[in-house]
Amino acid sequence: MLFSLSLILLLGLSLGGILNRLRVPGLLGMIFTGILLGPYALDLISPDILNISGDLREIALIIILTRAGMSIDLKDLKRVGRPALLMCFVPATFEILAVTLLAPLLLPVTRLEAAILGSVLAAVSPAVIVPRMLHLMETGYGKDKSIPQLVMAGASVDDIYVIVLFTAFMGMHQGAGFSTSTLVQVPVAILVGLGSGILAGLILVRIFRRLHMRDTIKVLVLLSTSFLLVTLETFLEPTVPMSGLLAVMALGGTILEAYGVLAKRLMGKFGKIWVGAEILLFVLVGAAVDIRYLAGAGFLSVLLVFSALLLRVAGVCASLLGTRLNFRERLFCSIAYVPKATVQAAIGALPLAAGVAAGNTILTVAVLAILVTAPLGAIGIDRSYRRLLSPPLEEARR
Repeated sequence: MLFSLSLILLLGLSLGGILNRLRVPGLLGMIFTGILLGPYALDLISPDILNISGDLREIALIIILTRAGMSIDLKDLKRVGRPALLMCFVPATFEILAVTLLAPLLLPVTRLEAAILGSVLAAVSPAVIVPRMLHLMETGYGKDKSIPQLVMAGASVDDIYVIVLFTAFMGMHQGAGFSTSTLVQVPVAILVGLGSGILAGLILVRIFRRLHMRDTIKVLVLLSTSFLLVTLETFLEPTVPMSGLLAVMALGGTILEAYGVLAKRLMGKFGKIWVGAEILLFVLVGAAVDIRYLAGAGFLSVLLVFSALLLRVAGVCASLLGTRLNFRERLFCSIAYVPKATVQAAIGALPLAAGVAAGNTILTVAVLAILVTAPLGAIGIDRSYRRLLSPPLEEARR
């Protein structure tokens, strides 16, 4: 295990650093490291690490979402308003409909299998998007219209909506049928997640104000509480739907609102932890990509992925109708909603494991979507934000 960890960290850092020097997002080097070291290539990652890969990726995601929560000002979210709500489900709905209609015409899948494929493809990747939106918030780009907050909030809830639909479509395939009560789970999961995170945040603020402890201890307490919130989602799953990751963001946001001085201090420490967590996250995402299925990904699969992306862009534009955003800012929001990685790596193989006839096809297209959209979205965000978003006030005055 130690040998595998050393390879993951050293090679991930090296390839990420090389690509950063070439002005290409370092996460691409990390994903490539995972593919290279993973079980479908050189097979140099210990089975002990692969067995807990899902948990390690979730820990990394919790770290960046806790930091994100402590960066989102409620005033900014209120200013964004309706578009943030629409961005949570409209773009994903457009993409799922596109795949459901187009996939049977392009690939050997039934309409229901196409819907399952659409729900696999539709989730954006908070792991790719959130760190970039945090960078924009720190540098001040798009701050005047709260664009990074809009994208970050929408992307965080988008996954909940898509995973609920994926579960519903899989239930239909297994004969359980589709119930409208399934869709009710989305708002319930959001409300329960927000409530749990806010309550936990208020309790922690009282503890932190009364008990003197080092900031490092506070970070550990905060992380442990975040882990408990995500675990609570699994515990409550049979009875009450809950979004653990949204609870984690609400926890961070509550600390920012109730104890802003502390939140600003802790953000720096979370930024340092993220350096190592980011490498683990994207290397393990790469290791989960089964490149053997890419041989079966022909032109029609590529056409399907890009057609679905076009409809997603249309969904973003529909969500932003009637806002103050100009064409360039709407284009940036569309680009920011392109990358996919974490959810596809997590659920792409589930239909195959569940005996869905088109499981191989679904996994192939999911792998293709990761390898196409993660770099496309990351490069698009990194290269376009200076041109498409309003600069920070100090820079605008020059």
